[in-house]
Amino acid sequence: MLGRTHLPSALVPDWIPESWALLLPGSALWALALYLPLSAPLSRLEEALAAGPLDEGSQMVALVVSSLLLALGAGVVVNLVLGWALGPGWGTSLGLVAALYGLFWGLAAASRNE
Repeated sequence: MLGRTHLPSALVPDWIPESWALLLPGSALWALALYLPLSAPLSRLEEALAAGPLDEGSQMVALVVSSLLLALGAGVVVNLVLGWALGPGWGTSLGLVAALYGLFWGLAAASRNE
């Protein structure tokens, strides 16, 4: 694991954590918060998969894996940008707020439909 102890402190900015594992919780929260908004526009991929040689089960697996990877990649980028701009703790906290925001809006919409 590459941390600050292996690099001179003058080369590593203060906002980079000691270990990249510290970025995982915030990145996972941002990926969770961004999963549905980012997976919705994947209709072109879904159409391309439907026209391809894969069976329906494989198409679904490919679509879910691609949307998860897209959300995780976006989550890492958002967490790094917010960690750089606001500090690592704030980037993770805002990820939690965004994930809970989506959950609460989903629950409110479900209760309204009943």
